[in-house]
Amino acid sequence: MRFVIFVIDGGSNTATPGEGAAIDAFNDRLTAGKHLILAAGIAEPSRATLIDNRNDLGAVTSGSLFNGAEHYSGFWIIDAESPQQAQAFAIDGSRACNRRVELRPFLG
Repeated sequence: MRFVIFVIDGGSNTATPGEGAAIDAFNDRLTAGKHLILAAGIAEPSRATLIDNRNDLGAVTSGSLFNGAEHYSGFWIIDAESPQQAQAFAIDGSRACNRRVELRPFLG
């Protein structure tokens, strides 16, 4: 079963000195267990582009769909044996990156 774990950030630069090493160790554990499909950080909402070309609308707007203080700053796409295992990975990922995370299953 595939899941995405979104990292939630508030732009407050809450990174701790050991955060990078903790994230690397978490990624290594996922990789060793053949659970990691892809992990990446993503740019802040001010660097987003919102595009709506439904019915050839052609709307292109700078910025994100979401305007709140919190935003996604990265993600992991994982393969887990169960929703419970995915949740355990999300709990470990939250600890590693020192941020809240959101877990969602892939559909289908």
